[in-house]
Amino acid sequence: MREAPLPDVEDFSLYRVIAAEDPFPYSDSLHLDFLHRFGPEDVWAVLRGLPEIYRLPLVLVHMHDVSTKQAARLLSVPLGTLLARLHRGRKQFEKDLWTYAREHDLLRETAREGT
Repeated sequence: MREAPLPDVEDFSLYRVIAAEDPFPYSDSLHLDFLHRFGPEDVWAVLRGLPEIYRLPLVLVHMHDVSTKQAARLLSVPLGTLLARLHRGRKQFEKDLWTYAREHDLLRETAREGT
């Protein structure tokens, strides 16, 4: 597998964007309020959009609790490569999560209330 280019991913910070955009101005837990807007289907939709070389490490390590060493062995890549893919994958996931939230109107106070 070849590395997929991820333009502007290294400069993106979900934490900074949420703080700057302040989508829930009366929230005392802004970042948690943002994350609670997503159901499992939303998270999977964002994950499915990632290139496989980033999606697989994220799913193995963060969803199936596979150690990074074991994930590297399973994917037949050096540990350093896996760690780099996890970093880049997380950054792309954060960016795509923000985009998904904007496109699916999850940044309003009334979105997902009561769920």
